[in-house]
Amino acid sequence: MRLLTLAALALGSAPAAAEQAEPVAPKPMRRVAPALADYTDRLLFGDVWKRPELNPRDRSLVTITVLIAAGKSAPLASHLERALDNGVTPAEIGGTITHLAFYAGWPNAVSATEVADAVFTKRRIPASALQLARMAPLPVPGNDGERAATVERTVTAVSPSLAQLTNEPLFGDLWRRSDLSPRDRSLVTIVALTANGDAEQLGFHLQRGLENGLTEAQLGETMAHLAFYAGWPKAFSGTAAITKLKQKTPAQ
Repeated sequence: MRLLTLAALALGSAPAAAEQAEPVAPKPMRRVAPALADYTDRLLFGDVWKRPELNPRDRSLVTITVLIAAGKSAPLASHLERALDNGVTPAEIGGTITHLAFYAGWPNAVSATEVADAVFTKRRIPASALQLARMAPLPVPGNDGERAATVERTVTAVSPSLAQLTNEPLFGDLWRRSDLSPRDRSLVTIVALTANGDAEQLGFHLQRGLENGLTEAQLGETMAHLAFYAGWPKAFSGTAAITKLKQKTPAQ
């Protein structure tokens, strides 16, 4: 993970390419917190968003996931616009919102639909782009039986309803929908759990993410990007979970 050092930040240093970034910070930020505006233009958008470890599409997916999961509707519209420009499809945005209803709560998802609807209307995105035809569900992962058995063993005695809802609509249906690829669904889940401070749930989803095509390098860079949108403490909790997983995984 290639984060700038505190010393470099204090000196205001940054890669030469970052100096040429177009201004992004809004006028109120420039008036009230000029240092924040400088970091926004020079560091966040002038450097971090341009790093190659994650492509712009993935960075947009990470960003809108943090905003939706944390209920941050104010900056969501501009990042939905950026996500569309970066190649996230309207159907994938709808799939992300739907997925996050389960992992960050229905109220946050409902709020996000209102913002997304305004963006889609502004862009004249047709209903056909949003009404994804229900295709055959994706196959059940080969190791899902072990996950389901664990839920039955650890949850059923306390909450039979939660166990049933976890094994059937959540993993039996939502995770098998085709409006997000398995890789993107894992990325969205990992980001939401990290952003909301649910790091104790990350181990399983980090492993599933690797199985679904995410790389360790992408997971590490996800935490670096997420630090700007969810805060450094959440990002460090995420990196600790990655480290713990790596320590459990035998060397190949």
